Amino acid sequence: MKDIKTFIIDTNIFIHKHDAISSFRDNEVVIPLTVLEELDRLKSYSDERGRNAREAIRYLDGITQHGDINKGVKMDNGSILRVELYYAKDVPVDLNLEKNDNKILLTAYKLQKEGKRVFFVSKDINARIKATALGLKAVDYEKQKVDINALYTGVREADISAENMKLLKEKGHLEWHDEFIPNEFVILNHKDITDIEIGQYNSEKRELRYINSKSNSVCGIKPLNQRQRMAFEILLDDSISLATMVGKAGTGKTLLAIAAGLRKVVEEKKYTRVLVSRPVIPLGKDIGYLPGAKSEKLSHWMQPLFDNLEYILNVYKNQSIKSMDQLLNNNLIELEALSHIRGRSLPSQFIIIDEAQNLSPHEIKTIVSRAGENSKMILTGDPYQIDSPYLDTNSNGLTYLVDAFKGRELFGHITLLKSERSNLAELAAELL
Repeated sequence: MKDIKTFIIDTNIFIHKHDAISSFRDNEVVIPLTVLEELDRLKSYSDERGRNAREAIRYLDGITQHGDINKGVKMDNGSILRVELYYAKDVPVDLNLEKNDNKILLTAYKLQKEGKRVFFVSKDINARIKATALGLKAVDYEKQKVDINALYTGVREADISAENMKLLKEKGHLEWHDEFIPNEFVILNHKDITDIEIGQYNSEKRELRYINSKSNSVCGIKPLNQRQRMAFEILLDDSISLATMVGKAGTGKTLLAIAAGLRKVVEEKKYTRVLVSRPVIPLGKDIGYLPGAKSEKLSHWMQPLFDNLEYILNVYKNQSIKSMDQLLNNNLIELEALSHIRGRSLPSQFIIIDEAQNLSPHEIKTIVSRAGENSKMILTGDPYQIDSPYLDTNSNGLTYLVDAFKGRELFGHITLLKSERSNLAELAAELL
């Protein structure tokens, strides 16, 4: 007979992905009653936690229609789902029974004492440590996780002969037989090459396109290193409708994106406006807690975007655009909270989602699916600076998106490495 595993699901798993239990196949899935109580408490929240809690409750309700949840209900994936009540019996010393986390852990502890092969599943690192201390097998929810160390960078190196390098520069493109990822950049190496030479792979034509490393500025912003030059290529390429930029603080992610957006809207008139947004995670409180109208509330969370925009306008020599207020009043640029984007359709817009590492894979899906006809979406962020307690470098929506879209013709990505903000900022990003 098969050795059945019993997975005890923590509340944060449902907050991360409301239907996460569908991933546990052909085993036993146990939800402590305390988890249902926590979902009930969270369902009234207006943020993503509340939405996921409500969806999780509806999802569980759909399953319970097919049997007795106390004895166990057969799910479509072959697992048995049941709810386990908590009993304060044989409690280990020093566990505070007023804490819900401990009640959930003790439910798992009790089942293991009964001889079941228990796995406690949680995204809470401290809860997993406590579970291990109780002798339980504790695991993270691995679905939708990406190894950050193996994340696609958008750049690789390749050797090229002097003859082919000459042909590439003269013709602007060169037939290439090696299989690269669509829109991937290639740093070309040859002993006679003194400057860094760059190509970009076109998978449809199976050729490299020559990228002139000495580019002109975009709205007054000139790339300060080769990867910023590559970033402008994917930002300004109309055939790429989804682009991501990953990099530490000061690498220029937001600045480059806004500059490219202004070029496309003000000069080329390819899009109707630049829409810039970022997640609001002020130590767990929503934007609605701040006094004032929407624009006043937004000004607190959008200040980094205002800083970048102000810098661009100081160096942007365009007589038609003289101030930030002019851009905002003419709807050439719009700043919006992500909570207000949900449910909208956004056609013909250059959409920038800043600090996207603070979004879950589900939130990323919700946001990217807002893009309407003839829109371009840019997501930027640093996976090593995450403020959300439910995400980490491997499970956040930004890295998940990069891994999921890698290889698609309409997708471009670049990992920026060098901070150009200042020597101090570069050192801080490395040491702190």
